[in-house]
Amino acid sequence: MSANHEQQKQEYWKKNIALIRNLLIIWAVVSYLAAIILAKPFSDIQFFGVPLSFWFAQQGSILVFVVLIFYYAKRMDRLDQMITGKAEVSSTKPGKGVSS
Repeated sequence: MSANHEQQKQEYWKKNIALIRNLLIIWAVVSYLAAIILAKPFSDIQFFGVPLSFWFAQQGSILVFVVLIFYYAKRMDRLDQMITGKAEVSSTKPGKGVSS
Protein backbone atom coordinates (compact mmCIF):
# COMPACT_ATOMS: atom_id res chain seq x y z
CA MET A 1 0.00 0.00 0.00
CA SER A 2 1.46 3.33 -1.01
CA ALA A 3 1.85 6.32 1.27
CA ASN A 4 -0.45 8.36 -0.98
CA HIS A 5 -3.23 5.78 -0.68
CA GLU A 6 -2.82 5.68 3.09
CA GLN A 7 -2.99 9.48 3.23
CA GLN A 8 -6.20 9.42 1.13
CA LYS A 9 -7.75 6.88 3.52
CA GLN A 10 -6.90 9.07 6.51
CA GLU A 11 -8.32 12.15 4.79
CA TYR A 12 -11.47 10.23 3.86
CA TRP A 13 -12.10 9.09 7.45
CA LYS A 14 -11.26 12.49 8.86
CA LYS A 15 -13.88 14.11 6.60
CA ASN A 16 -16.37 11.31 7.29
CA ILE A 17 -16.05 11.70 11.06
CA ALA A 18 -16.29 15.51 10.80
CA LEU A 19 -19.48 15.17 8.75
CA ILE A 20 -21.02 12.72 11.22
CA ARG A 21 -20.06 14.95 14.16
CA ASN A 22 -21.58 18.05 12.54
CA LEU A 23 -24.80 16.27 11.60
CA LEU A 24 -25.20 14.87 15.11
CA ILE A 25 -24.68 18.36 16.54
CA ILE A 26 -27.39 19.71 14.24
CA TRP A 27 -29.75 16.91 15.27
CA ALA A 28 -29.04 17.45 18.96
CA VAL A 29 -29.55 21.21 18.69
CA VAL A 30 -32.81 20.81 16.76
CA SER A 31 -34.09 18.19 19.19
CA TYR A 32 -33.07 20.25 22.20
CA LEU A 33 -34.53 23.42 20.72
CA ALA A 34 -37.86 21.83 19.75
CA ALA A 35 -38.33 19.62 22.79
CA ILE A 36 -37.07 21.85 25.57
CA ILE A 37 -36.56 25.51 24.67
CA LEU A 38 -39.63 25.95 22.47
CA ALA A 39 -41.84 23.67 24.56
CA LYS A 40 -43.18 26.44 26.79
CA PRO A 41 -44.15 28.95 24.06
CA PHE A 42 -45.77 26.27 21.88
CA SER A 43 -47.55 24.41 24.68
CA ASP A 44 -50.48 26.84 24.53
CA ILE A 45 -51.10 26.17 20.83
CA GLN A 46 -53.22 23.07 20.17
CA PHE A 47 -52.79 20.98 16.99
CA PHE A 48 -55.15 17.99 16.60
CA GLY A 49 -55.91 18.23 20.28
CA VAL A 50 -52.28 18.00 21.33
CA PRO A 51 -49.92 20.86 22.21
CA LEU A 52 -47.81 22.00 19.26
CA SER A 53 -44.65 21.50 21.30
CA PHE A 54 -45.43 17.77 21.36
CA TRP A 55 -45.51 17.66 17.55
CA PHE A 56 -42.24 19.53 17.26
CA ALA A 57 -40.57 17.31 19.85
CA GLN A 58 -41.86 14.01 18.51
CA GLN A 59 -42.26 14.49 14.77
CA GLY A 60 -39.87 17.34 14.13
CA SER A 61 -36.80 15.61 15.49
CA ILE A 62 -37.61 12.47 13.50
CA LEU A 63 -38.12 14.42 10.28
CA VAL A 64 -34.86 16.29 10.80
CA PHE A 65 -33.11 12.98 11.41
CA VAL A 66 -34.44 11.53 8.14
CA VAL A 67 -33.37 14.65 6.22
CA LEU A 68 -29.90 14.41 7.78
CA ILE A 69 -29.63 10.77 6.68
CA PHE A 70 -30.32 11.71 3.07
CA TYR A 71 -27.90 14.64 3.31
CA TYR A 72 -25.24 12.33 4.75
CA ALA A 73 -25.72 9.80 1.95
CA LYS A 74 -25.43 12.52 -0.70
CA ARG A 75 -22.32 14.05 0.89
CA MET A 76 -20.67 10.66 1.31
CA ASP A 77 -21.38 9.82 -2.33
CA ARG A 78 -19.70 13.07 -3.33
CA LEU A 79 -16.77 12.36 -0.99
CA ASP A 80 -16.41 8.86 -2.46
CA GLN A 81 -16.28 10.33 -5.94
CA MET A 82 -13.73 12.90 -4.86
CA ILE A 83 -11.45 10.33 -3.20
CA THR A 84 -11.73 7.52 -5.74
CA GLY A 85 -11.95 9.68 -8.84
CA LYS A 86 -15.02 10.41 -10.91
CA ALA A 87 -14.06 8.21 -13.88
CA GLU A 88 -13.77 5.11 -11.71
CA VAL A 89 -17.11 5.73 -9.98
CA SER A 90 -19.01 6.55 -13.17
CA SER A 91 -17.77 3.36 -14.85
CA THR A 92 -19.27 1.13 -12.16
CA LYS A 93 -22.85 -0.10 -12.31
CA PRO A 94 -25.26 1.13 -9.63
CA GLY A 95 -25.31 -1.12 -6.62
CA LYS A 96 -21.98 -2.74 -7.46
CA GLY A 97 -19.89 -0.30 -5.45
CA VAL A 98 -16.38 0.87 -6.12
CA SER A 99 -13.50 -1.49 -5.83
CA SER A 100 -10.39 -0.20 -4.13
